Amino acid sequence: MKIEHLAIWTNQLEALKEFYCKYFKAESSEKYHNPKKQFTSYFLTFETGSRLELMHRPQLASSTTNLGVGLAHFAFSVGSEQEVDRMTAMLSKDGYPAIDGPRRTGDGYYESTFHDPDGNIVELTV
Repeated sequence: MKIEHLAIWTNQLEALKEFYCKYFKAESSEKYHNPKKQFTSYFLTFETGSRLELMHRPQLASSTTNLGVGLAHFAFSVGSEQEVDRMTAMLSKDGYPAIDGPRRTGDGYYESTFHDPDGNIVELTV
């Protein structure tokens, strides 16, 4: 069994698509549009086959970044500590500063975390 995809509601559909395509080399599907439901989406596919669905409807409330019940973060394995460092520096330079790290966690992971354009927490790890 595997997770087929994660889905994120967003008010910034194009910005989120560009973010994940630019920094994580995702390939985007054509935009799907259902006029009856006022729903649009993209499926982003990563080189490992993992997929992320970005979804929008005009009635969405604004997102917030509060601690609470729900998705805490999702992580990308980038292959090496050097790549974690390189991507953290690049994202920071481009206006996405690290929330934490790069650092070695108590359980041995080497990671950094940051917010995507909607405030979702994304982790870079080896």
